[in-house]
Amino acid sequence: MKKYRIFISSSQKEFANERRILKEYIESDHLLQKFFEVSIFEDHPASDLRADKAYIRKASECDIYLGLFGNEYGPEDASGKSPTHNEFAQAGKSGKQRLIFVKGRDDSARHKKMLSLVRDAGGQLIRRRFNTQPELNSEVYASLVNFLTESGKIVTAPFDASVCHKAKLKDISKENVRQFLSRARSERNYALSEKTSAVDLLTHLDLITGRKPNNAAILLFGRNPQSFRHLKSSEVKCMHFHGPRKIKPIPSYQIYKGTVFNMVDQSVDFVMSKLNRSVGTRALGPQAPVEYDIPQEVVSEGIVNSVAHRDYTSSASVEIMLFADRLEIWNPGTLPPPLTIKSLSRPHPSLPANPLIADPLFLTKYIEKAGSGTVDMFENCRRAKLKPPQFRLENGLFILTVWRKKASVKPETQPESGTSPVPARHQSTGQVAGEVAGEVAGEVNRLLKILAEGPKTRREAQFLLKLKGQANFRDRYIAPGLNLHLIEMTIPDKPNSRLQKYRLTKKGIAYLKGHRG
Repeated sequence: MKKYRIFISSSQKEFANERRILKEYIESDHLLQKFFEVSIFEDHPASDLRADKAYIRKASECDIYLGLFGNEYGPEDASGKSPTHNEFAQAGKSGKQRLIFVKGRDDSARHKKMLSLVRDAGGQLIRRRFNTQPELNSEVYASLVNFLTESGKIVTAPFDASVCHKAKLKDISKENVRQFLSRARSERNYALSEKTSAVDLLTHLDLITGRKPNNAAILLFGRNPQSFRHLKSSEVKCMHFHGPRKIKPIPSYQIYKGTVFNMVDQSVDFVMSKLNRSVGTRALGPQAPVEYDIPQEVVSEGIVNSVAHRDYTSSASVEIMLFADRLEIWNPGTLPPPLTIKSLSRPHPSLPANPLIADPLFLTKYIEKAGSGTVDMFENCRRAKLKPPQFRLENGLFILTVWRKKASVKPETQPESGTSPVPARHQSTGQVAGEVAGEVAGEVNRLLKILAEGPKTRREAQFLLKLKGQANFRDRYIAPGLNLHLIEMTIPDKPNSRLQKYRLTKKGIAYLKGHRG
């Protein structure tokens, strides 16, 4: 684990002993030594650079600037500023965490410029005072532990309830909030209107303290959750292997970032686009049934659980691997007591690892919070005549394995987008032409009317049509529309793009005009 770098800045002569003792204290403490390394003047005597230039650079490169202010101001440069003053200013310009400790409470003995610096520092950030070395050690310890707590390295409250270090309200996306409110009202008749402000929504969901969003707020509604250092590993890695083993080079590899909702949707689409499928006949209806070698409900449940219940304090990411014979989902974490591997196959209580993340997922029907998700996985696998899913705990990871159905025929070639057009060999040219000449299936008609208002993403179109299952939407709406050349992708060369939308073709526009009214 990479350690945070602390640079101790002070008047060299006045605090020579304090710097050395403080460095030894931090690097010998059982807790602090795991997270910090300390740099002081004596460790890095300047060589090719002037001393003042060398330590200005240290102030820029450190993670934490720790300033010791006393009575002496120190030698002044041509601009009339001491090295300590310049280092303090540089750390501020570089956006570093600054911790200031002032010796003594009697300001009458201070150099007038040091007094001005103390007051300047007090106006910008919180400072602490000390008289003795033990007091200094104690104040530094408390400040560093607070830094670790705010940055998510030490969790005193549930991770999702902890304030997100350096996050502000401007880091919350208004569009993400709006989309959530629309879906929550549609799925669960959520009480808040779609015009509810971000602050009011976060307050209602317990996702804010004062004006500071917590980790759950950023993961659910943030503009760029992974831009925060302690949330970097919240991404999801999706891999597809043609064989039964994890071997490089990886044929298809995607890393998905963004909100919890985005990562789940993109990951499910990735897996479904790689699965084999069989297409039946239209004997029982206008649309040919499509069956994947793993039910979409099982894939969705496994992926949602991995993102919702993972240990976000771990530096590991969720890994989703599709092999020739199975799907494996690895997520950092374990089972909360009293749950066991065996209990997952039968009814059990819902014990979410991240309850503040689970609530919005429930409101949008990603989960049910009834402890029934894994039980449903067993039942859906049984109905699909698959072997039961397997769970195991290994090396700090919770691992789900779902076995694929053995293909009796050569798998179809699948596009990357997950839109999976129905293969032409299951339809005759006459059938397709007849459908366009007459009336296409009702589902496609509904989609065409939605797209007549303008291009839509898959999620937007599915929401407007009030549809839940992604596989059903792809197979009964998107795929036939693409096959009949009534709709097209806006970015055909990048089918997996998060900016991908669907729009009417000229044929689709002409068809819709001829069949209105």
